Amino acid sequence: MVDLSAVSPAIALGPLDGRYRTVAAPLVNHLSEAALNRARLQVEVEWLIHLTDGGVLPGAPRLSDSEKAYLRGVVEDFGAEEIAELGVIEAETRHDVKAVEYLLKRRLAAAAQAPGGVVGADGGPTVLPTVGEIVHIFCTSEDINNLSYALTIRAAVEQVWLPAARGLVEDLAAMAHEYADAAMLARTHGQPATPTTLGKELAVLAHRLRRQVRRVEATEYLGKINGATGTFGAHVVSVPSADWQAVGRGFVEHLGLTWNPLTTQIESHDWQAELYSDVARFNRIAHNLATDVWTYISLGYFHQRLSAQGSTGSSTMPHKVNPIRFENGEANLEISCSLLDTLAATLVTSRLQRDLTDSTTQRNVGVALGHSLLAVDNIRRGLAGLDVDRARLEEDLEATWEVLGEPVQQAMRAAAVAGATGMADPYERLKELTRGKKVTPEGMREFISGLGMPDDVEARLLALTPATYTGLAAELISHLDD
Repeated sequence: MVDLSAVSPAIALGPLDGRYRTVAAPLVNHLSEAALNRARLQVEVEWLIHLTDGGVLPGAPRLSDSEKAYLRGVVEDFGAEEIAELGVIEAETRHDVKAVEYLLKRRLAAAAQAPGGVVGADGGPTVLPTVGEIVHIFCTSEDINNLSYALTIRAAVEQVWLPAARGLVEDLAAMAHEYADAAMLARTHGQPATPTTLGKELAVLAHRLRRQVRRVEATEYLGKINGATGTFGAHVVSVPSADWQAVGRGFVEHLGLTWNPLTTQIESHDWQAELYSDVARFNRIAHNLATDVWTYISLGYFHQRLSAQGSTGSSTMPHKVNPIRFENGEANLEISCSLLDTLAATLVTSRLQRDLTDSTTQRNVGVALGHSLLAVDNIRRGLAGLDVDRARLEEDLEATWEVLGEPVQQAMRAAAVAGATGMADPYERLKELTRGKKVTPEGMREFISGLGMPDDVEARLLALTPATYTGLAAELISHLDD
């Protein structure tokens, strides 16, 4: 039997890198191991530039625009060759951050031979080959890592996950507006209940999802660069003349992050836990959407267009068009939430000043967001393939006139308050008429006509049907535009 683990090109173990690669691929640019190393390289380069620009280190040369461009070009050009070279270095160092440091030092040493030339601040030869000892100076690995993760997670969320999440909300909001007046029998506890509109029910879900999107949009990405136990200890001893808090804060903010002044060796990851909880909450609301739509499909309220779902519904029952997009969405949302919950629970704890539990845990952020991204993609595709069967909605409404027991009862109460007589025991009387019984239009109208209601109230109730008993449902959808 062929050893599949030895087949070339390598076969993916996980579905996000295999079957679902196309959907999850955009996250690779941010949350893969290679993307993390590129971000580490970026942080190391920017730290070198920050220290030399600010005159923090006595005797350190100031870098020219040409030298800064060369350094930033090392990050911009980071690709397959650099990934392979880094792998060879790490095989020797057995330390991922140290390998990045050594790679950058190699590039510094090679700056004088760079194509096109690199010019120093005075127009002469570049000083980059002489500044190798500034690379990673005063840094513990976590100084580089926490900033790199903040940059990559922010980019993944803002450039990949949020656009997909917003797309789902807008798709749903558009459907809500389209079906604003599509009267539908509600089901509380699975039982026929006060009618609503399909648009209003979709609007509820869109509104809930949008709130979570706004929370994710407001995420504060924190960072620190304060040494081995968060004290700036080596910094102060080595260069006591510098305002190290200002230097550290300035660097973190230069990267577009929020400075965390109080940390151990690690940045505490609380912001990550907050973010993952918000994404997980979005997932759970999307799961609610998927299960509700699945149910509406089973009730016949939605029909699935075959072209949108795929050519085969069942391997043995040719009549079926299965709601696979929504079932796939459910499953991947559950996987995503499990991972996000674990990340949120695990990352907020570190023994004393440092342990490495976060190191391997954070490597799964891409997987957690990937399953969410896959679910959102499936649900959006599923929604795009639905048609509403208005006749089926009307059929259910017309078959449940008993739901008008509620407005009749409440109108009796209001009439009694206004001074009408003969309105006693409204709940009990409607319960006797409707509970466990099928009420016909004639039976309901006969009951209303025999109540002795004020003429205007009686006329209003006699004109009412289950399909028109939707209150302000259609108007409420306008709040999606608030």
